Amino acid sequence: MPDTLNIFITESLLIDINAANRNSLIIELMSQLVTLKIDGMTCASCVSRVEKALQKTSGVQAASVNLATEKAQIRIEDGWDQAPLDLIKVIERTGYEAHLPNMPSKVKKPWFDLHGTWALGLAITLSLPLVMPMIFMPWWGHDAMLPASTQWLLATPVQFILGARFYRAGWKGLMAGSGNMDLLVAIGTTAAYFLSLYHWWILGSDSTHLYFESSAVVITLVMLGKWLESRAKQKTT
Repeated sequence: MPDTLNIFITESLLIDINAANRNSLIIELMSQLVTLKIDGMTCASCVSRVEKALQKTSGVQAASVNLATEKAQIRIEDGWDQAPLDLIKVIERTGYEAHLPNMPSKVKKPWFDLHGTWALGLAITLSLPLVMPMIFMPWWGHDAMLPASTQWLLATPVQFILGARFYRAGWKGLMAGSGNMDLLVAIGTTAAYFLSLYHWWILGSDSTHLYFESSAVVITLVMLGKWLESRAKQKTT
């Protein structure tokens, strides 16, 4: 018996497939192996979460997810009669996006890519002025720090524009009933950001006891890690 699953999809369905026409997929079961592409995984816990969800699905014998290739190999039972989109829905309920390898991703990229090299460069550019004055603090004390208003202006776009990806991914994980690294980054940096606002606006602190640089630098460093990870994946695929 062949060990691949042949899936025949019309050109119109390849361009736009939705719940209304999902049952019009013509599937010829010639084996028991289904391959799906997964978007949004960032770490080993993401892999474990998807694998557990798939393995609990009726009709699935085994499931293996590869973080580097962002693909899931799913072995199904004989007589399996469900469309692959049922498996896609299982993955989406865990907080990630999935699609057939020969179909475009449903994730729509904005006109400005917050995951690209320029976004990382912008984050570094905005974060460096917040960090560099700390080098001179042993000699000048807190006088070396930028005014609170300047720190706020530099940190805010990093927190809520460049860091929006962490809020989105963290929210998806939370709605799926599980936390992830993005949720931790979002919670930690948000706490530092709003604590700084509290000290500045309510307590009247100028540049002491402000942590705008902490929130901006954490987001920038995580973005750097994800950028390096993305480049490594591109070289292995």
